[in-house]
Amino acid sequence: MSKKGIYYAPWEKAIDGVLTPLEEFIHQETTSSILLMISAVTALVIANGPLHDLYETLLHTNLSIGIGTYVYSLTFHHWINDALMAIFFLVMGLELKRELMVGELSCPNQALLPIMAAIGGMVIPALAYYLFNPTGDTAIGWGIPMATDIAFAIGALSLLGPRAPKTLITFLIALAIVDDLGAVAVIAVFHTDSIYLPALYIAGAFTAVLVSLNLAGIRHSLPFIIIGVMLWSAMLASGIHATIAGIIVAFTIPIRPKFEPQYFIDRVKEVTMNMQKSIVENPDIIHNDQFRTLATSLGDEVHRVQAPAQRAEHYLHLPVAYLVIPIFALANAGIPIDVTGLRESLGHPITLGVIAGLLLGKPIGILGFTWIVVKMGWAELPTELNMKHILGVGLLGGVGFTMSIFIAGLGFVSLPEDLLLAKTGIVLASLLAGVSGFCWLKYCIRDRTNT
Repeated sequence: MSKKGIYYAPWEKAIDGVLTPLEEFIHQETTSSILLMISAVTALVIANGPLHDLYETLLHTNLSIGIGTYVYSLTFHHWINDALMAIFFLVMGLELKRELMVGELSCPNQALLPIMAAIGGMVIPALAYYLFNPTGDTAIGWGIPMATDIAFAIGALSLLGPRAPKTLITFLIALAIVDDLGAVAVIAVFHTDSIYLPALYIAGAFTAVLVSLNLAGIRHSLPFIIIGVMLWSAMLASGIHATIAGIIVAFTIPIRPKFEPQYFIDRVKEVTMNMQKSIVENPDIIHNDQFRTLATSLGDEVHRVQAPAQRAEHYLHLPVAYLVIPIFALANAGIPIDVTGLRESLGHPITLGVIAGLLLGKPIGILGFTWIVVKMGWAELPTELNMKHILGVGLLGGVGFTMSIFIAGLGFVSLPEDLLLAKTGIVLASLLAGVSGFCWLKYCIRDRTNT
């Protein structure tokens, strides 16, 4: 049946009644953080229950993928951390590129404040960790408390609803993106044990190909996907962490659309007029080849008025937020909790360093550096924000879950006991930081509303 030019299949309205609320739930900002929390709790339950041995066996089971003599044999855990997380880094790179080109970080005056806040939120936490671990094998973990988990932090902030100033969300996103860029630099520079130069040269050649695709105006995704996979393979063999390939691909995908908006609007008018003429001459859609050709052409025009980087970010956002990150949490948050040795674990320098970095270093660094920049007159606070809000952002910045666990896994890859201690500190500090940041900002917003 049809209504006002719209055809509905017999069951379509009933199914839409079920799917529409589900789609709205999926697109809410809090949903990804809820899924992330569920995955983390599930991993903790499994790691401390009867399925622990099966969980560990599955994670360390080898899976081989390849063609002919080119075969990669990695454990499930490595496929998740090296391959799936490369897609996460691709999306993160696209977000960073957007912010640098047209977003909050594109204007030097606006960018200075979140950049300096992010620097403070990296330097002070690293120093806090270093105070507890100045020497020995444990010192390698100094980068763990530097990172901020965007999904968790934004999810906690979005729980405040429309009462939260939009400038507060923008500031947190810009800060977290710069924060993640710092984490990427830590991974690339300090977590590369040895470099295999032939593979690195090949990776450089693939990077040059990607840049050439950009300069040549190639806007189809397939060439970037193919070369991106090859780049990932070369990076994996080179010794540099393969996830960096995601960042490189992101920065080579074109950020500017083919058509300007006005040109697109004129083209749409021209095509729709021809479609109207075509349908008058032959109203039978099934046999009207001209109408179908024009409709296809209109679809192509829609793609050309959108930036390829913007389209890629849009298409990959949901898979990364609702599959990649939860799977990563499920594979990495499984921490066996020994109640009898919990006090000893919490008193270990690694755990204390991580907790001090995330729970104290983050808010001190973000608030302190922001205060200095404003006090020196280098930048002004965004509209509707004050230092109380910045303190709340600093507390939420202590939610380092995903990236902190990722960096901990790289730093303590051959030290499972130290990795367990680091994860314990990350989970505990992230939980406390998220709750305290939410409660503090809720108080600030309510206090502001009352006044």
